[in-house]
Amino acid sequence: MVCEAWAIQGYGTPPAVFVAYALKAGLYVGGWMLFCSFSPALGGPGSIASWWLHPIAFQKAIVWSMLFEALGLGCGSGPLTGRYFPPFGGVLYFLRPGTTKLPLFPGLPLVGGRTRNVLDVLLYAALLIACAGALVAPEPRHEHFLALAALVPLLGVVDKTIFLAARSEHYWVTIACFAFAGNWIAGAKAVQIALWFWAGFSKLNHHFPTVVCVMTSNGPFTRFPWLRRRMYKSYPDDLRPSRLANVLAHAGTVLEFGVPIAFLATPLGVLPVVAIAMTLALHGFITSNVPMGVPIEWNLAVVYGAFALFWAHPDVSILAVGSAPVAVLLVTMLVVLPLLGNLFPGRLSFLLAMRYYAGNWAYSVWLFRDESWRRLEKLTTSSAWVYDQLARFYDRSTAVGLVGKVMGFRLMHLHGRALPILVPKAVDRLEDYEWLDGELVAGLALGWNFGEGHLHQEQLLESVQAQCGFEAGELRCIFVEAQPLGRSTLAYRIVDARTGTIAVGQLAVEELRARQPWKSAA
Repeated sequence: MVCEAWAIQGYGTPPAVFVAYALKAGLYVGGWMLFCSFSPALGGPGSIASWWLHPIAFQKAIVWSMLFEALGLGCGSGPLTGRYFPPFGGVLYFLRPGTTKLPLFPGLPLVGGRTRNVLDVLLYAALLIACAGALVAPEPRHEHFLALAALVPLLGVVDKTIFLAARSEHYWVTIACFAFAGNWIAGAKAVQIALWFWAGFSKLNHHFPTVVCVMTSNGPFTRFPWLRRRMYKSYPDDLRPSRLANVLAHAGTVLEFGVPIAFLATPLGVLPVVAIAMTLALHGFITSNVPMGVPIEWNLAVVYGAFALFWAHPDVSILAVGSAPVAVLLVTMLVVLPLLGNLFPGRLSFLLAMRYYAGNWAYSVWLFRDESWRRLEKLTTSSAWVYDQLARFYDRSTAVGLVGKVMGFRLMHLHGRALPILVPKAVDRLEDYEWLDGELVAGLALGWNFGEGHLHQEQLLESVQAQCGFEAGELRCIFVEAQPLGRSTLAYRIVDARTGTIAVGQLAVEELRARQPWKSAA
């Protein structure tokens, strides 16, 4: 039922929610303009045409974007990420001692605990203060960028969640170029080229067509039943991607490769207008569909970067960084890590691997027997159990339907078709369990979620178990990894919170392609 409903209705998002996201994007742009007004070299909204591509304006856009994301206001906010009340986490968790965190080195003295201490809070507060200092400065100086370049990786050691929430693979690497590169424009260009290239590269598999289906079924401007039906082979009996969905997926992949190639050619004399038009088409399509996870502000930042870097400085080559250490950093962050993240996706965040919205993600499902979920109330959080959040707005049956749509979202992707096989391996009677997607668990327990399945795997489970004490059989988790480059299977693990691993195995992707989302055979 939820799969058929998703195909025609999507998440069922009220139009007012889309308006709220549009207003939030306006807040993001307005905040950037406000901070630019502190710089005499720039100006106010009335003269924006004369300064919006100024290097200082771009630097402030990057710092503001990282602050916006680190506060929890950007990606992973609002109801399209299963966050209903409050509509964001971020600062509400990261400034609160006792909340759950995921240290890079668990058990390390002082910084490796399961919950946030005063030092953790102070480090996060220092990041916010450093960002604010750079933003209100007439011209951000080297010491501003140096402080940010040091604080972000330090916070990553303390809590991986904050490092990812700040979109460090984009904003922190660019800020490191501000701090250390001889020509930071060349370094910032290299970052954006990598974002586009690896996003396209990650779609060279069979996962992306299902993303196109799911996204189109939920878009505010694609609310035509005839169009949504055409995304599937034969609605409602066969909800695998149609030929149209596959064509759109391949076209999107080509466009994502085409953008960086076109921009790389601009120093050779190719007019940047071609690349800019392709950029607007690519990110305009993504943003207009308001995808789950809502990376709206990030898409705006990427489009702005295309103008401020490539349009305003077409002659600057990405090879003109002018600093050997920065070149090593860029090769590591923009080439080595994304390649390793595609070859060994279980070892690295999909954000660091730049595998954006490809559908080939790690994920989890948490199964709570009866009302054992109440043990989660022992956690220090600023948000309640998901049904209690929804109770502020809807009756119980509507709330169940909305959470069921999250189940449908997962099942409709290619990787989600493993669940009809794996759930019976995890529990004897699904009717005895409350099904909750790991994204919702991460949102409640960690204060941030954005499709990063590794945030709600064994490390979080062990922390939750240590704080909540589930009995054997009360909480079972299904962990599914992404498909590695060059391999044809998905790895999975089934774990009991108290007794440990129950099952491990591999599932053939070709077999999943033949299945419907809700049953074991096509």
